Amino acid sequence: MRRLMCPFRFCAAVALAAALAASVSQAAPSGEPSIEELKARVAAASVGDRPKICLQIAHRQLVEADKQYEADDPEKAQTALADVVGFSELARDYSIQAHKHEKQTEIAVRGMTRKLNDMLHTLAHDEQPPVEDAIKRLQRVRDDLLASMFPKGTK
Repeated sequence: MRRLMCPFRFCAAVALAAALAASVSQAAPSGEPSIEELKARVAAASVGDRPKICLQIAHRQLVEADKQYEADDPEKAQTALADVVGFSELARDYSIQAHKHEKQTEIAVRGMTRKLNDMLHTLAHDEQPPVEDAIKRLQRVRDDLLASMFPKGTK
């Protein structure tokens, strides 16, 4: 006679398997290149591929800046924030130069601007000026991209 598994035991076994799989996936290296490797790839990539790489760096540095602000280390956060702005500006320049990925670059920069605005509201008053400056510079990046995509006076 076949023995049926109790539904509770089945659910517990599934939960245990899922937890084990999650812990293994977190412990294993994700295979993503480091920031330094991505920075090295920028110079070697074609002009058309550079915006994507620059945006990857900017996004990962934005995550790092957020972590550093949460860890109460504003110096490291500002260093990461400088990379966010710098590589966003490079992504803009390369996408305008190549006439590729302008829309995707603008969308990505808009998302980073939103994230910075969210971060701004969680920071102490004395930590806000670098983030405010980064938001202004990213807004200029967006404006430049939009002006490139939609030039005035041409029909």
